[in-house]
Amino acid sequence: MPLFLLPAFILGAALLQQQAQLWPAGTLLAVPPLLLLAGALPGTLRTAALMVLALFFGFGWANLHAHWRMADELPPEWEGRDIRVTAVVAELPQPQARGQRLRLDIEQVHTPAARVPSRVQVSDYRDGRVYLPGQRWQMLLRLKRPHATLNPHSFDAESWMLQQNIRATGQIRQARLLQEQVWLPAYLIERLRLRLRQHMLATLQQRPWAGLVIALSIGDQSGISQAQWQLFARTGLTHLVSISGLHVTLVAGLVALLAGRLWQRRPQRLLWLPKRRLMLICAALTALLYALLAGFSIPTRRTLYMLAIAGWALWSGRNPGVWRVLLLAAAGVVLLDPWAVLSSGFWLSFGAVACLLWASQYRLGKPGWLQHWLWLQWLLLLGMAPALLYLFQQLPLAAPLANALAIPLIGSIATPLCLLGMIVPPLLLLAHGLIDVSMMLVGWLADWPAMNWQQAAPQAWSLILAGIGIIWLSLPRGWPLRSLGALLLLPMLLPAIQRPEPGQLHMTMLDVGQGTALVLQTAQHNLLYDSGPGFAGTDSGSRIILPWLRGEGIGQLHGMVLSHDDGDHTGGAGSILQNIHPHWLLHSLPHTHPLLQPKLNSISCVAGQGWHWDGVAFRVLWPDRATVANPAVKDNDRSCVIRVDAACGSVLLSADVERSSELQLLTQPLKADILLVPHHGSKTSSSRPFIEAVAPSVALVSAGYRNRFGHPRADVLQRYQERGTQIIRSDMDGAVALRCDSSGWHSTTQRAMARRYWH
Repeated sequence: MPLFLLPAFILGAALLQQQAQLWPAGTLLAVPPLLLLAGALPGTLRTAALMVLALFFGFGWANLHAHWRMADELPPEWEGRDIRVTAVVAELPQPQARGQRLRLDIEQVHTPAARVPSRVQVSDYRDGRVYLPGQRWQMLLRLKRPHATLNPHSFDAESWMLQQNIRATGQIRQARLLQEQVWLPAYLIERLRLRLRQHMLATLQQRPWAGLVIALSIGDQSGISQAQWQLFARTGLTHLVSISGLHVTLVAGLVALLAGRLWQRRPQRLLWLPKRRLMLICAALTALLYALLAGFSIPTRRTLYMLAIAGWALWSGRNPGVWRVLLLAAAGVVLLDPWAVLSSGFWLSFGAVACLLWASQYRLGKPGWLQHWLWLQWLLLLGMAPALLYLFQQLPLAAPLANALAIPLIGSIATPLCLLGMIVPPLLLLAHGLIDVSMMLVGWLADWPAMNWQQAAPQAWSLILAGIGIIWLSLPRGWPLRSLGALLLLPMLLPAIQRPEPGQLHMTMLDVGQGTALVLQTAQHNLLYDSGPGFAGTDSGSRIILPWLRGEGIGQLHGMVLSHDDGDHTGGAGSILQNIHPHWLLHSLPHTHPLLQPKLNSISCVAGQGWHWDGVAFRVLWPDRATVANPAVKDNDRSCVIRVDAACGSVLLSADVERSSELQLLTQPLKADILLVPHHGSKTSSSRPFIEAVAPSVALVSAGYRNRFGHPRADVLQRYQERGTQIIRSDMDGAVALRCDSSGWHSTTQRAMARRYWH
């Protein structure tokens, strides 16, 4: 197969995953006649036609698989209804803040007329019930279609669920065990992984890096804390957390070497099976077993396929070349899993190997091992910079030093000790001690602010220029004008950041689920109004707000408002205050609230306060002093209500005020173009007199999809619709960006701008 066809096939699959709608399922049937047509063309035209055909084949292949997967769905009419099924626990149960989360293979649906996808993810919020992989249960489930928050620069959980073939989520209402073990290989492997996890947890006994030891051993990352993930991201060590190609290759190589040494002790064995072939067999089997034990992630699949191709070449005496091996492995991953191209791990994994291969070629002379190692590390950081800045808007400058320290200690020593420790438990303690020392040293690097480059998300065209510049810079010494390649990096490193003109206003309502978080920008100032809810093990501050701020190039908050003491408005504040120190915090919190640290310039919210930024006026309308002084008033009615007046329009931010407070606010100037609907559209708010007084053109509803409160209420929405107000909902539209300029207000929603066929 010509080498150029492989990247074209991969690109075709990637193009399909950018489509808002799927093409007809029969698109792939056009390939055979087109192939015959291409074969009839002469020379260069045939080559170009074959490239286009390979791209079209990748597109059609991914399109066909997408049709099959999307057809396996939960019908909308069965959302939120009880359905009785027989199901098998398919994978390791994952602990949550309350209860546990399971993936189920649905074997049978007992509820008449109901249809359930073949694999679902559900939570059981009751303590005490134990689920084991491979158990068959009869369950009563309440499900919903895959839906998650959708924001720029943030993780697309709906995409991830599609990749994992999770076609519905929900909760367990009832459960009855039918069979202790279903004897299928996949379930047996998962049961083994569970027993190994329990064995390691019992040995390590709550030690701080126990989660990393388990991740290195069986690929289960549930025990790694959010703070540890942040440390890995700041130092470029995330690849060491997953069982990557480095680990698989190392373990397979060690087993092969040991087997070869033992095999050659009796020369007669070499007559019927040469040592090299035995080592290839042992390496391949070890890599396969380790990959299965690790959950068969993309990095392990990549390494497994590369080892298989290289082993086949050595066995048959062929030399396919390293680039062909890499591209065949990448194409193999996409052929078996067309959604792999949606994973950042796919591009980072294969990209890192490509950078190392490029760095190892065209080198003049024989540099010392230390010089060569440092060269590889710095070139790897440079080569991966476009992908890291585009995906995460940060570049860990400490990565070369951190990897130089961690790869030998963790990758080469601790990982084999973790695997041996599953048989000899004391070795787990030794591995943990080595990891603990390594992470202490790495933590010193992470504490240097200058070692973590953060910036706004670069534009796509600048990444192409940067790629050319990186290739130019990495050419051998003596190449003419090699240093000029650095100039091509500048558009990527210095992206243009759009700010409003003086007197104008930009406002973004982030999609944080059942909660509120808005960012208001004037020409030179930034305000965060509320911080969204907390989630199991994380919060909307670290998961949504901080990535958005970083992606938009916002490194400073000049003000922050926490409207009242409610978890869906303050849940993300801890992460925000830990990473960004706002000039001041305006709040309606109790004075003993843990968020009100002594070093924080905190101010109680009281009607009459106000400030001006860049020609935009901010005025606090509520609560009044009597409300603040009255301890009997509910937290919702203490909400900090702010009116914003720009030259081009006005906004009313009403948090969770309820009907009684709304009526008292009628004495204030309330008319505004944009209204943040009070209390997420609750029946206790949005009274008719209040709506008539505000008379908004646009009403923003920040609510979670199918939330348990039923927000927004249908009768509340009807009140707004009766007066012609446009309603924009975060649960249906994702994040909402509103721009106010000389021509008025303009709105864009994330689900419209970045729509994909699975949304």
